[in-house]
Amino acid sequence: MRLSILSPALAVAFAAYATAQDASDVLTLTASDFSAKVDNEPLILVEFFAPWCGHCKALAPHYEEAATALKEKDIKVAKVDCVDQADLCQANGIQGYPTLRVYKNGTPSEYQGPRKADGIISYMIKQSLPAVTEITLSNIAEFKAADKFVAIAYVSSTTDAPAPAFSALAEAHRDDFLFGLSTDQDVMAAETVTPPAVVVYRSFDEPRTTYPYPITDAKVEDFEIWMGDLSIPVIDEVSSDNYAVYASSAKPLAYVFLDPTAADKDEVIASVRPVAEEFKSKVNFVWIDAIKFGDHAKALNLQEPKWPSFVIQDLEKQLKYPLDQNKEVTTESVKAWTEQYVAGELKPELKSQPVPESQDESVYNLVGKEFEEVVFDDSKDVFVEFYASWCGHCKRLKPTWDLLADKYANVKDKLVVAKMEATENDLPPSVPFRVAGFPTLKFKPAGSRDFLDYEGDRSLESLVAFVEEHAKNSLASVVLEGEAQAHFSAGNASVPVEKHDEL
Repeated sequence: MRLSILSPALAVAFAAYATAQDASDVLTLTASDFSAKVDNEPLILVEFFAPWCGHCKALAPHYEEAATALKEKDIKVAKVDCVDQADLCQANGIQGYPTLRVYKNGTPSEYQGPRKADGIISYMIKQSLPAVTEITLSNIAEFKAADKFVAIAYVSSTTDAPAPAFSALAEAHRDDFLFGLSTDQDVMAAETVTPPAVVVYRSFDEPRTTYPYPITDAKVEDFEIWMGDLSIPVIDEVSSDNYAVYASSAKPLAYVFLDPTAADKDEVIASVRPVAEEFKSKVNFVWIDAIKFGDHAKALNLQEPKWPSFVIQDLEKQLKYPLDQNKEVTTESVKAWTEQYVAGELKPELKSQPVPESQDESVYNLVGKEFEEVVFDDSKDVFVEFYASWCGHCKRLKPTWDLLADKYANVKDKLVVAKMEATENDLPPSVPFRVAGFPTLKFKPAGSRDFLDYEGDRSLESLVAFVEEHAKNSLASVVLEGEAQAHFSAGNASVPVEKHDEL
């Protein structure tokens, strides 16, 4: 095969393309220059990554975009290849990828912000500023637009209320919001503000909101509640980047599941907005990518891949209230469903596997539909393993759990050793806990509605000791051979809990 020679013009074009591809505002650090470039820098963000890491690859374009924007603010962004610089990463205690750390004059702290470009930019700008920025005519316009949520206190003196409480608020939430304070009368005249006042400026919803309650008596907690509510949009897209904001709220969460490529996406969101505005004080509303988070839709008991769909979730109790998927998602249907939810007129839809036709094993196969009937039987002690089929630790525990049930098989009328697939079965509202990790082991003594957490090791010997200590019924039973006990005691001495989130 003959190789053709590139024309000069084409060669120049390829060279220019390669240069553009290589150009990056992200600094590359190695063991030889890490200290020199980090220790004397007032503020620098460093990513420790591995080239093979999928999460690192997903972060890369956002990290590059953020680096370019932050360069204009004189904030440096860097990265360390932990495959090429293994000793450097080990010396810094890096255990997973990507790990992001903020260094201030060489002192590290864990990066706690989002992983999208705008979130990285916002977080690092906050890190570059004092907790409270002094606001003057020369910087107020830039400061108000520096982030999507900015709070400014206008006071006659820095010692006047609510300045001390506002400053304490800023110290506690400097990673969350931008805070400014002004005693400049010209600024107040320009903003048509009469001191004392605290004003929030937002790039979403109502752009300007003034603290509406008596301000001289306002405490940090008062501002936290007010600003926390304002920081959540009337309706916004939810993803892994901002889910924690909603999860930390005391309000239930209403989801509109949408196909983001659908032509009517914006129309559906607009139809829900009036309902979200009306119930904002009681329910948070979001829309979510139903294609990307289809598993989360199933977890919320939306059984059909039919979009748009609507569901309200009580985050605290993990109860789900899906709107019938045969109904259209309209302003009227969403409003009616939300009204019924707020009024306490809806019953949660509990997901359950079918009740088994027979129980052929020593371990009772428990499902949601019969949870109360089996577990709240006052005549029996009940020990339940909540597991997930995908959980490796649960699979490792299974032979020990089977042996535990075998040991007490002849006293099933007094003790039930059960298992429940927690991702396929919901707990009823009467249960005072929710499962957050797998495996989770709960013991309910006979005659009680209280549940005891098992937090010991996963050896058969320890499980038996726990049962014998807490059971209310007499459990005379056949003891397993010592060799089997020793085998499983050694093989299951310590099993961590796996956690799994849809979002």
